[in-house]
Amino acid sequence: RYLLEQDFPGMRIGPEPTTDSFIAVMYGDPEGSVPGNALVVDPKKPFRKLSRFGNAFLNRFMCSQLPNQVLKSISIIDSPGILSGEKQRISRGYDFCQVLQWFAERVDRIILLFDAHKLDISDEFSEAIKSFRGQDDKIRVVLNKADQVDTQQLMRVYGALMWSLGKVINTPEVLRVYIGSFWANPLQNTENRRLFEAEAQDLFKDIQSLPQKAAVRKLNDLIKRARLAKVHAYIISYLKKEMPSVFGKENKKKELISRLPDIYNQLQREYQISAGDFPEVKKMQEQLETCDFTKFHSLKPKLIEAVDNMLANKIASLMSLISQEESNMPTQMVHGGAFDGTMAGPFGHGYGEGAKEGADEEEWVVAKDKPAYDEIFYTLSPINGKISGINAKKEMVTSKLPNSVLGKIWKLADCDGDGMLDDEEFALAKHLIKIKLAGYELPGTLPPHLVPPSHRKPLQTAE
Repeated sequence: RYLLEQDFPGMRIGPEPTTDSFIAVMYGDPEGSVPGNALVVDPKKPFRKLSRFGNAFLNRFMCSQLPNQVLKSISIIDSPGILSGEKQRISRGYDFCQVLQWFAERVDRIILLFDAHKLDISDEFSEAIKSFRGQDDKIRVVLNKADQVDTQQLMRVYGALMWSLGKVINTPEVLRVYIGSFWANPLQNTENRRLFEAEAQDLFKDIQSLPQKAAVRKLNDLIKRARLAKVHAYIISYLKKEMPSVFGKENKKKELISRLPDIYNQLQREYQISAGDFPEVKKMQEQLETCDFTKFHSLKPKLIEAVDNMLANKIASLMSLISQEESNMPTQMVHGGAFDGTMAGPFGHGYGEGAKEGADEEEWVVAKDKPAYDEIFYTLSPINGKISGINAKKEMVTSKLPNSVLGKIWKLADCDGDGMLDDEEFALAKHLIKIKLAGYELPGTLPPHLVPPSHRKPLQTAE
């Protein structure tokens, strides 16, 4: 709702448990909704494989179509709110985690939403997060409604959230958490306004990069599946080879399933396969229970060779083709909704701050502090109105900024490139030091509004 800046069919937002439905929010004209059973038989939509989860799921699945600019670039799967307690989990009537896993394997980004007042990770939420195993690079976390607590409480809430996530997500690196208030209402606590704006901007940048990276992500998934298929072939052919031709098939099947971890180790050594490429033992054992091992196929070395050839050679040429295509095409960005509000105008992120300060003012922005800078300038023994690099360095190093940064500031401030600074150039250097010390980035080239008045080229007027 916040990203689209408009309501969509089937939407219901409230503090209590609301919708128990998966809603695919997609671009379409006219506005309307399509129920799950009709959706999985539509060949134009990518949901046909969801029919295997049965009517209990399909009755709680729908597609909302609306002509919103944001949805031209991205589609959003809105999952039902997470419940706590065993009763609610049973009453869903379908395997919630299996559905989440199906979507997780196919999406570009997974966003976990937390409320600043409800940080408890319930059993079901914990199971849901575990179903994203193997998709950790897609996960981002949003701590929403952070304006409802003050700075001190927010610090504690953030710490508690990271601690809770650390117990559920077993990765050595910390997940990226975006803190903010993602709705259009006024902020209750405004003391963290700048933090919320910067975090929202980072989240928008992350989402906006998705259309560009979609092709690479699909190629990445293709490689994952190819490696998994290859390992699967080794496991299945080994089980087929071990089966007796006439008697004792059932007992042998039970024995092979029970010693599947040892079979994994044997195949790892024999074919030099990484342990991370094998499917999860427990899940594989469950699936093998219902299979007839005698119907499995023997290993086909030519097919394995073809997969190895694809991974070693063809993927590299595909990657170069994608890179070429991306360089020839205009940059794809997400437009519309909340994204347009963060791009232009005085309310865009960073407008009028740091090096952009004074961009829309007639007077040179450095002029207000120049008298104080002039006092320092005249203590540095100027000759013919200029100070040497050595004298300027004595003053600039007092900022304690590293030489690499001071070197960049010198390059920006020495407008005429004569290796010396006049009073205006020195004032500019001090202003750039102030910007850097305030935590802002330095510009790559000097913006026109920061060029000292005496170094500005006069405007040419046509006769």
